[in-house]
Amino acid sequence: MKLIRYGQPGQEKPGVILHDQHYDASAFGQDYNEAFFATDGLTRLAQFLKENEGKLPQIGAGERLGPPVARPSKLLCIGLNYADHARETGATPPPEPVLFMKSTTAYVGPNDDLVIPRNSVKTDWEVELAVVIGKRASYVEEADAHEYIAGYALHNDVSEREFQLERHGTWDKGKGCDTFAPIGPFMATPEELGDIDNLRLWLSVNGQMMQDGTTANLIFKIPFLISYLSQFMTLLPGDIISTGTPAGVGLGMKPPVYLKPGDVVELGITGLGTSRQTVKAYGQN
Repeated sequence: MKLIRYGQPGQEKPGVILHDQHYDASAFGQDYNEAFFATDGLTRLAQFLKENEGKLPQIGAGERLGPPVARPSKLLCIGLNYADHARETGATPPPEPVLFMKSTTAYVGPNDDLVIPRNSVKTDWEVELAVVIGKRASYVEEADAHEYIAGYALHNDVSEREFQLERHGTWDKGKGCDTFAPIGPFMATPEELGDIDNLRLWLSVNGQMMQDGTTANLIFKIPFLISYLSQFMTLLPGDIISTGTPAGVGLGMKPPVYLKPGDVVELGITGLGTSRQTVKAYGQN
């Protein structure tokens, strides 16, 4: 299945993609939130779709898409998880996963504007594969990790490099600014994707290809990441893990290149669609 949420920010309704068409699933009666995933919502939704085949209203082409999962309890991100990206930033590939968190107020729809924060001069891009947790996970064995995956989505892990690297303390302050986590257009359940370790992911700025990589080059694979993170905290249904970015970020260029108002960022992952963000200055309508 492919799950979407549509409508104005904070008022999104659940929907699905069937045969490349968007349909309203409000009659299902539940948003795609923690309670949905915790109560076997995907199975219940599949049954609902079977029972209502051909009856769901189609969603208009102009409707805004929100993030495909209602605001999760946590947005967990893995840094330096592609060796080529670590090298381009001058970092050594880590012996264990680098963990940081993005604020849930950064969480927006796939095509919403990307707002450069006040006083920012180094806002950067990062295309990433995101994993949605399907059930409560604590001290998970790596071999069992697949049982905890609800699905996958496209994520632009937008980053302010000065805030992240030059303002001391944790990376979080450069990762959690408003609009810095556009996710979607949809969440795809695992059977939609096939080999998760061989997906192309790419990103362009103003039509120029900046990143073009593959999940085959992940240092720490998804089952390991789920097991690893669950040793430090309980993962709740609907939580999102973003798995890292390949080479091609602005920070790694010589000289570095950063986003400016008017830029257009487009990105995609095989089987997970594409998204598009227009860059605006803080306070710009």
